[in-house]
Amino acid sequence: MIHGWPQNWYAWRMVMPVLAGNHTVIAVDQRGIGLTDKPRDGYDTATLANDLAALMDTLGHERFAVVGHDTGMPIGYALAADHPHRVERLAVAEAVIPGVTPSPPLLGPAKANNMLWHFPFNRLDDVNELLVAGREDVYFGWQLDTKAARKLPDHAIRYYIESLTAHRHALGGSFGWYRDLDTTFAQNADRVQRHLTIPVLAVGGAQSVGEGVATTMKLAADDVQSLVIPGSGHWVAEEAPQELLAALTTFLAPYRAAAAGNRR
Repeated sequence: MIHGWPQNWYAWRMVMPVLAGNHTVIAVDQRGIGLTDKPRDGYDTATLANDLAALMDTLGHERFAVVGHDTGMPIGYALAADHPHRVERLAVAEAVIPGVTPSPPLLGPAKANNMLWHFPFNRLDDVNELLVAGREDVYFGWQLDTKAARKLPDHAIRYYIESLTAHRHALGGSFGWYRDLDTTFAQNADRVQRHLTIPVLAVGGAQSVGEGVATTMKLAADDVQSLVIPGSGHWVAEEAPQELLAALTTFLAPYRAAAAGNRR
């Protein structure tokens, strides 16, 4: 399970326990975020996917299913595309794939601007860190609040913000994925030439990206199922955990059955 920005593994806290009843659940912190190391480079999706493949090697899992939200969606896509012999199924939520999804105009509707302005801001070399340092509650709090249709609890928002102030390189780590987008663009231009053939579940919040997740994934995969969760905003694992759990349970059932058969 691959979280998005500006969250960490904690985003999955309401779906992990139930999934763990039937699956081995591994909720990671991406490179540069949460409890992981915070190097200055290596935030392109090929490197991030390699991080996760290496993690699964270390944990002894040759094949696995992947669930990714927000930035975890393009990372999950890269993992499935770059390591096709390892990923059995891919579920993604609430994001675009840079270099695959058509980019909106720079000057667009206010709603799109409010959803996407952090992309160019986060890509800046250093002024973004200077502006956000000491004001993490303002910047990240705004992101977490305005993209929710069902507001996140205060304790969760505090946890995310505290993790982004706990280390002197935490801000740089949180912006790393965005700063390496040029490299990711080029990687995805190559990946999209070879469509994924594994089953893909594309999840959108009705008050956020909605059907756009499936629209993106159909540009990169042949077998795409769409789910739009009514009443949910961007943070689907926290705003609509029961609906997401029901969808993931159904989507992962054939994978679980096949794995059980292989163990017999």
